[in-house]
Amino acid sequence: MSETVIVSVEALRSRVAAIFRKAGLSSDHAGALAGVIVAGERDGCKSHGIYRIEGCLRTVKAGKVAPDSKPALQDDGTAVVRVDAGGGYSCAAFELGAPVLAARARSLGIAALVINDCTHFSALWPEVERLTELGVAAIAMCPSYATVAPAGGKDPLLGTNPFAFGWPRGENRSPYVFDFATSVAARGEIELHRREGRQLPEGWAVDANGKPTTDPEAALAGAMLPFGGHKGSAISTMIELLAGVMIGDFTSSEALDFLGTTALAPRHGELIIAMSPERFAAGRPGDPLARAEVLFEAIVGQGARLPSQRRFAARERTLAQGIALTADEAAQLDRLEALGLDAIS
Repeated sequence: MSETVIVSVEALRSRVAAIFRKAGLSSDHAGALAGVIVAGERDGCKSHGIYRIEGCLRTVKAGKVAPDSKPALQDDGTAVVRVDAGGGYSCAAFELGAPVLAARARSLGIAALVINDCTHFSALWPEVERLTELGVAAIAMCPSYATVAPAGGKDPLLGTNPFAFGWPRGENRSPYVFDFATSVAARGEIELHRREGRQLPEGWAVDANGKPTTDPEAALAGAMLPFGGHKGSAISTMIELLAGVMIGDFTSSEALDFLGTTALAPRHGELIIAMSPERFAAGRPGDPLARAEVLFEAIVGQGARLPSQRRFAARERTLAQGIALTADEAAQLDRLEALGLDAIS
């Protein structure tokens, strides 16, 4: 049996969507979830690829997400656009709100999209990247569930609390995008280390007694650490305030209380802020997009790499050559497609 199976991006997206429909998700949710999961595989981000399917299905089976909810847009014409996800996954809610957000930002200069009552499992770069395609710069952030100790502490209180930014660069260039957890690493990376029997780098986590550990099992039972010590801890706390408290949704500790476990996808809200560079620079000399290119060229000219360049290179390869799945991954897709929720323990 071959060690790898090559599948096209579209074929994999179709299979993943079919798995979610088999599990009872509506076509809108199935398609939206499949899109972000396959984007992870397409771009070489295995920690946010098909590995996430089981967690999504487990959350459905536990009754902690509404598989057929209909996101509801709430738009009063102001700079704050809301989507009530109705307890469903965030992906379909974002797809509903993103065009309205971008149009409002182009009109007013700045606008925000608040997604409430959603279950969120995915990376944020697909969202800010989508907004750059709509011609705006964007910042996205959300809490998670409490798995990270604040700097100087030892008990889980903060989430991995990702933060993403995107800047549009025109049709012929990949956007400037970064997306990172405010923990040293995403929780999915620790889970992948556990599955593969690999030790963690030092400084990623502490065990249940607050002692540094490189054992992924002990880390998952203990707490992850923020990146950059007190700096990452402060940014993570900011995200709890802006994307939790300020939008009237769960903080990471409240999300964990609601779920009772970290084995399910986290329930909380999300905040996305979109900005029009042209509106902000109106009346000032120079084109902001052209001036940004001068900065990017100066960075690259020093031999430095813009963020996401490896991801974009992986995308180019997989669009041309297909996505390589291991035999085990392909077999797991077969099992999930045949059994649906019955495949989940």
